[in-house]
Amino acid sequence: MKEMTYAEAIREGMRVEMKRDPNVYIWGEDVGKFGGCFGVTSGLFEEFPGRVLDTPISETAIVGAAVGAAAAGLRPIAEIMFVDFMGVCMDELFNQAAKMRYMFGGKAKIPMVLRTPCGAGMGAAAQHSQSMEAWFTHIPGIKTVMPSTPADAKGLMAAAVRDDNPVMYIEHKQLLGVKGEVPEGEYVIPLGKADIKKEGSDVTIVAWSWMVHKALAAAEALAQEGINAEVLDPRTLVPLDTESILKSVGKTGKLVIVHEAVKTGGFGGEIAAIVAEDGLDLLDAPIKRVAMPFTPIPFSPVLENAVIPSEEQIVAAVKSLF
Repeated sequence: MKEMTYAEAIREGMRVEMKRDPNVYIWGEDVGKFGGCFGVTSGLFEEFPGRVLDTPISETAIVGAAVGAAAAGLRPIAEIMFVDFMGVCMDELFNQAAKMRYMFGGKAKIPMVLRTPCGAGMGAAAQHSQSMEAWFTHIPGIKTVMPSTPADAKGLMAAAVRDDNPVMYIEHKQLLGVKGEVPEGEYVIPLGKADIKKEGSDVTIVAWSWMVHKALAAAEALAQEGINAEVLDPRTLVPLDTESILKSVGKTGKLVIVHEAVKTGGFGGEIAAIVAEDGLDLLDAPIKRVAMPFTPIPFSPVLENAVIPSEEQIVAAVKSLF
């Protein structure tokens, strides 16, 4: 095991896969010599000459080229600088990448990874701070990955690159500097396998990405009041490990879902619906969701902090069930 940051772990995941498979390429805006907007691809330009490519400022071209390259046999890792910019290239994603394998009867594979950072907390305002994962989970044919730790970031990157389908790999800007122990060498975490970040018996808290860390802090605070919370990180939203979620809820009898995206139309509603449909008899109390209010993300740091789900809100949601 080696300690590294979340950003370093993403880079290590890509490096290992590029060494293993010469068909893995990286491209996007400033990913080359500059090393990426947040430094995630730093050093790969020199290590893999001709395989880390800077592109024009055109999200449509970045994703369109990735779809074509994947269909032709490469395994591209394309980067969109912010998830907020995905609207520019959604046709290439949801009409082309997501549909081609199905429409061609399986004769075409689209093994592409689309990396993009999400999330608020950096004062980047309404067009550079959103959590848009629910967009992608609504599209059949696309898998959606949201790691919360450095080890998960590396292991899920390997799985995403090796998958024969388009994978949205969404990394949170607030996590890029977070450090943790990461296995060395080849390390793969299967898509669709949740992880219990903290065992508990009184309530299940399902959270992903940055919110996992807030859920863990809330669980520590709740322990001081005699409430033993279990924190479950799905790690991938599509495919979703519903079995692990239902098993946890069956143990605790209570469920709180936490995500940074706005509550309206958020993926937490899908998880709540699954538990209501398949595990209603497991619940001893109503399902609670903690999420961002239905508003654009403010530029003001005070207002931004006010809309981001907090440890205190998670604690209050849990206590309301007892």
